[in-house]
Amino acid sequence: MTPRSPSEPGGNAGFGAAGVALAPTRVGLMTILVTGGAGYIGAHVVRLLQERGEKVVVVDDLSTGRAERIGGATLVEVDVAAPEAVDVLTRALAEHDVRAVIHFAARKQVGESVEKPAWYYQQNVGGFTNLVTAMQAAGVDRLVFSSSAATYGMPSVSLVEEKLHAEPINPYGETKLVGEWLGRAAGRAWGLRFVALRYFNVAGAGWPELGDPAVLNLVPMVLDRLERGEQPKIFGDDYPTPDGTCIRDYIHVLDLAHAHLAALGYLDVDERPFDVFNVGTGQGSSVREVIDEIGRVSGLDVTPEVLPRRAGDPPQLVGDPRRINELFGWTATKGLPEIISSAWAAWQAGPRSIEVGASGGSESAAEV
Repeated sequence: MTPRSPSEPGGNAGFGAAGVALAPTRVGLMTILVTGGAGYIGAHVVRLLQERGEKVVVVDDLSTGRAERIGGATLVEVDVAAPEAVDVLTRALAEHDVRAVIHFAARKQVGESVEKPAWYYQQNVGGFTNLVTAMQAAGVDRLVFSSSAATYGMPSVSLVEEKLHAEPINPYGETKLVGEWLGRAAGRAWGLRFVALRYFNVAGAGWPELGDPAVLNLVPMVLDRLERGEQPKIFGDDYPTPDGTCIRDYIHVLDLAHAHLAALGYLDVDERPFDVFNVGTGQGSSVREVIDEIGRVSGLDVTPEVLPRRAGDPPQLVGDPRRINELFGWTATKGLPEIISSAWAAWQAGPRSIEVGASGGSESAAEV
């Protein structure tokens, strides 16, 4: 365990970036442990917690995250799936008087999970098992779990509710569903209070320096190809949707981060030990609409190359957010224009940028 000095963050305890209200105020501030807190989504949650004045401990192996993203939070550098992780995590939970955990640390590439299923189970299920074991040993009983809409697989409905039977179609989605099962079992066995957040297509940036560094999802894939002067690609324009391209529910990463804080508040006031929530907008945008919006924001030519459909892509996948709206009092506030403009600003501010007005075509897009 290699801790770094914790800070005593100040800032507005009631509001985050752009004055957006945070989760309901609780009696007394907590020390929150965030696994994967140096990554894309985790770093946004860490910053919001720090703005609220919470003490934060980040557990991350820095394989994909960066230490500079966590500000003054204490860093415990360990792979949660490693054999020594249970002891390291138990010590960290006890030494820092942690009262709640938000778990992001996981491998998240669908294609890679198909190629390496055993490794994905070892990393995602094994790592989460280590965390739950450590929490029980340390007496920490509140956990927010980063799940995924990948648990739904290929639903036959266009608006997905939590009560829909989960049938993941790849090992990544399976590991997330198994994580939910483990959280429920721990609740029954020893009283773990557990909320799983199934989120849809995350994009954008709350702060330019916290943009998505990975080229795995549609928006950064488009921007990556813009940078390289390549033509965008749309996989199928003959789906039964208004413009023929697949529709997905895109949620701004800052809205998603606020949902995690709201989940912490929910765990404090609700007695149910296990619950699952969609985190989405309830509105869909097509692949072509996303590409066109990137073109509008960047001023670049985004004329796409249309290729045949890919196997396994449902025409439409949009989350029904009514339960989280009603029970958390949380609602997504940012639409596609804000998602794309913030992603563009973050890309331009990062280590890579795109020279507007440069020669040639533009980008490439693959749908999520």
